[in-house]
Amino acid sequence: MTRLSPLFRETMRSALIGGAAALLLALVGMVESFRERFIISGWFNVGQVLFLVPIWYAIYTTLRRFPEENRKNTLLAAFVGGAVGSFPLVLLLLLGSVINLRAMFVNASPMLYRILTFNQGLGLGIFLLIFVAALFGLTAGAMLQLPQRWRRALIQGLIWVFVVGLMRDLILTVTNRWGPLAPIFRSIFATNGLTPVGGILLFLIITGLSYRRQQKNASPKKPLDSKARWIVLAGVALVFIFLPQILGLYFSEILDNVMMYILMGLGLNIVVGYAGLLDLGYVAFFAIGAYTTGVLTSPELNAQPLTYWQALPFAMLISMISGVILGLPVLKLRGDYLAIVTLGFGEIVRLLVLSDWLRPWLGGTQGIQLIAQPQIGNLVLKSQVQLYYLFLVGVATVVFIAWRLKDSHIGRSWMALREDEDVARAMGINHVTTKLLAFATGALFSGIAGTIFAAKLTSVYPHSMNFLVSINVLALIILGGMGSIPGVFVGALVLIGAPELLREFAEYRYLVYGALLVAMMIYRPEGLWPEARRRLELHEEEEGPATDALSPSPTE
Repeated sequence: MTRLSPLFRETMRSALIGGAAALLLALVGMVESFRERFIISGWFNVGQVLFLVPIWYAIYTTLRRFPEENRKNTLLAAFVGGAVGSFPLVLLLLLGSVINLRAMFVNASPMLYRILTFNQGLGLGIFLLIFVAALFGLTAGAMLQLPQRWRRALIQGLIWVFVVGLMRDLILTVTNRWGPLAPIFRSIFATNGLTPVGGILLFLIITGLSYRRQQKNASPKKPLDSKARWIVLAGVALVFIFLPQILGLYFSEILDNVMMYILMGLGLNIVVGYAGLLDLGYVAFFAIGAYTTGVLTSPELNAQPLTYWQALPFAMLISMISGVILGLPVLKLRGDYLAIVTLGFGEIVRLLVLSDWLRPWLGGTQGIQLIAQPQIGNLVLKSQVQLYYLFLVGVATVVFIAWRLKDSHIGRSWMALREDEDVARAMGINHVTTKLLAFATGALFSGIAGTIFAAKLTSVYPHSMNFLVSINVLALIILGGMGSIPGVFVGALVLIGAPELLREFAEYRYLVYGALLVAMMIYRPEGLWPEARRRLELHEEEEGPATDALSPSPTE
């Protein structure tokens, strides 16, 4: 018997892994949950995308690894691989027809079987499933026959069609406020997803723009002069200023949450990204800022309550002192040991807040209510839009401080400690002062976020200060790019803003989180918007401007 070529063997093996991933998504309920959410009305729904795209992606990435001279019979290998990748789903259908699998897998329902068989019954449905999966595999092979620029442009077009179709309701909600432009946007959407014509037009426009942008990127770029930079910064500032008016009240609430995490992310970015000190108890400083504001301004706990602005300096000072208190016992610790100690510090603060011993001063499990809100003259900042501007001022101030610190003497000292503490100490850097400044600065920024959070809700409760907050902040700076200030914004938008915009995914939030972080570590470990130094460390420049949109990192 003739042995299969490595191309066929690897393609089928990867396709089976993709099919197993599709089976997992089906059995956790995602395929059935999103069956009514269409990307293109009447053509493709999200459920179908979820069980077909993993097979396509597994075949595509496998075939890409083979040099062009070894890609003989690529189309046939891709077609066969797609068919083989459907086998885990076919096995599920065959077992489900003779055994009640719901005793073990509650989502193995008749509705799921109908989705997988395209409502055509078991026999014809299995044939269709295999054939459609094979066609999807064939498109992966066909795409690799195209020039690289066209391939990247097509992938960008497909991604944008998926995103726009998925966010149809949100886009229409926003654009309905745009007067004459609203009918244009409504014309490309159906009652569920994009219209076929709208989807095709969007795909063609994005593909063309992406191809043109790659042509421009291939030519040498001229750096912006100082005047152009100021124009760009002014444009960005105007966008942020008018965002609430553009987006409305609901989106202003989402922006408030994103801004709060940006504030905390900027602080943790100094501790972890600049100084390389892994802090898993970062929520403690957020809680200290919030509770200090509550204790000083709430008439429940203070006979002579202060205003928000009077309490703010005290909250900032106590947060900084708390950062120093945490830093003192961990000066000699590194890596995992430092992470464990900081995690313990976060839990200590949470348990102290919950304790009956401190209940007369901190409210215990009942928390603190009637916290004062910021007031400017006779204007009380209490609505989502008004608090957005408070967050915006806080973020702008913190960004400026972080940006100035980055290239200052202390910023370079932090980075030297991050790279090699022993060498930094040998070069004369005072590691005690440098580390304490990092903890104090990070705690200060987190404490500011806590004060605004407490004023926003006019109350604070212990359950809002759990370990998951620290994990979310750490995840967003990893996703955005450790040490990168713009990366904090990108990470917060992806991890905090996107789940709020896509509420139907809330049940699968942590599954998506995990998958996203795994994908980031494999394909873009430096982050979505990495710091220049971090990019160089991971040899990102070796990819060049013409790499594939879905190409793995060179560190693979």
